Amino acid sequence: MGATVRIGELAATSGVSVRALRHYEQAGLVHSERSDNGYRSYGVEAVNRVRNIRHLLDAGLTLEDVRVFLPCLDGDLTTAAPSAKGLRVALDRLAVLERRIAAQREVRDRLAAALRSAGVTPGVMTG
Repeated sequence: MGATVRIGELAATSGVSVRALRHYEQAGLVHSERSDNGYRSYGVEAVNRVRNIRHLLDAGLTLEDVRVFLPCLDGDLTTAAPSAKGLRVALDRLAVLERRIAAQREVRDRLAAALRSAGVTPGVMTG
């Protein structure tokens, strides 16, 4: 292994928490070596990988979804051409989110109707 960083350095440099890094490692998305004193050490290339993982998670994908992108997590995801498999995962995740949003709107509408039938105007609090 070439140049390495410890978990705290990786967290600070990549902008994620130590807890998130452990979670990514447990999910098999990043890998570390253990030094003699038991500390985790990561290759410096892990900084880009973790930033890419965070980018995909921030876009709405799950850790399981991110697994599809393992072959390209060390590159520049923001400029790379999307793969057919990656697009399929993203489209499937979008469909899941759309269904959840629709279900939440239905619940909101039922609650608003119940409030109106009780003589309360939704969004207006008195007292």
